[in-house]
Amino acid sequence: PAAKGSASDGIVAVADIPADGSVVKIVDDRKIVVTKSAAGQVHAFSAVCTHSGCTVKGVEAGSILCVCHGSQFNPVTGAVVQGPAQTPLATIPVQVRNGIVDFA
Repeated sequence: PAAKGSASDGIVAVADIPADGSVVKIVDDRKIVVTKSAAGQVHAFSAVCTHSGCTVKGVEAGSILCVCHGSQFNPVTGAVVQGPAQTPLATIPVQVRNGIVDFA
């Protein structure tokens, strides 16, 4: 399940995101998936699958996975890697301040 927070707390601490992994959060009623590469680059996307509106599970085997119908998305760009989704996940601009991922 997605953890809840508010924008005033930031989205998530960088240290809480596994390398080559992700965290799915609900912040002010927005479902967000935050990914982190092995090199420490952080990216954020809507966690709502563009195929049928399910909440994505997060990064598994190198892709953001939606378990409803098997769509997969690139964890750096949000682009569709495998359908049935045809539209990328919406990018959410973020920045890292004092070790916290926050809205840009």
